[in-house]
Amino acid sequence: MTPLTIFGLFAVTTMLVCYALEERRPAYSLAFGAACILGSIYGFLQGAWPFGLVEAVWAIVAARRWWTRRRALRA
Repeated sequence: MTPLTIFGLFAVTTMLVCYALEERRPAYSLAFGAACILGSIYGFLQGAWPFGLVEAVWAIVAARRWWTRRRALRA
């Protein structure tokens, strides 16, 4: 396994775990977004720019979801 493959495996595994735990706390939504950024970086480094682009969009969606849930809990 190359370092890039290990990085990609880490990014995607982290995304999966955070997505599964997302309903427990808003922090998991934020962590999911961070993992999506890692996945996006992996996609661009690997040369799969469509994957990198979609992961970047998912990071924005996750950040918005985190912001919305955090505000709802404070209210």
